[in-house]
Amino acid sequence: MLKKLYDRCVELARHKFSKPFLGFVAFIESFFFPVPPDLMIIPMVVAKREDYLKIFLIATVGSVLGGLFGYMLGVFFLDASMVIIEFYGYEEKVFQIQDKMSTRGGFFAWLGIMFLAGFTPLPFKVFTITSGVIGFNLAVFFFICLFTRGLRFLLVSYFTYLFGKKFGEFIEKKGALWFTAAGIFIVILAVALYIIFVK
Repeated sequence: MLKKLYDRCVELARHKFSKPFLGFVAFIESFFFPVPPDLMIIPMVVAKREDYLKIFLIATVGSVLGGLFGYMLGVFFLDASMVIIEFYGYEEKVFQIQDKMSTRGGFFAWLGIMFLAGFTPLPFKVFTITSGVIGFNLAVFFFICLFTRGLRFLLVSYFTYLFGKKFGEFIEKKGALWFTAAGIFIVILAVALYIIFVK
């Protein structure tokens, strides 16, 4: 099933309406679809290198709007939201997080988790929906989505622009490790800056 969806997304990247399809895939991936937009971004940039910034922007806008939709699902449609969360096996963690959100430490812990979810192979849709369920600050949520998804898709688009198919092969083999390492580095950097300049 997942392999078929993967192949279908790669096919859509070659379609004449690939850009609207990319926006749609990025949108639905943020609240339920299991295949990340990166799979479309890479072949699209390989085919039209000069459009790499446009492709990155389409993926980012679609993903952020999808994230906001996921947030609203969590706020207004709890039963439907829990079906998606249960599918990915995170239902127990949602209730644990909800209990801790009243504390300052819980807020900053979720902030860090959202950074990682937006940038790493963690299922982003689970965390967009959960943010709505636990009532996470909407403005902060929006800027985290914009920053993490934007940075991720910019890097994928730009490195594909520079290295072409070789980068696509690298992402296919070691993408999960690369995104995870980069995401952890961003969180550590953010914590360090907070300690230096805020505390």
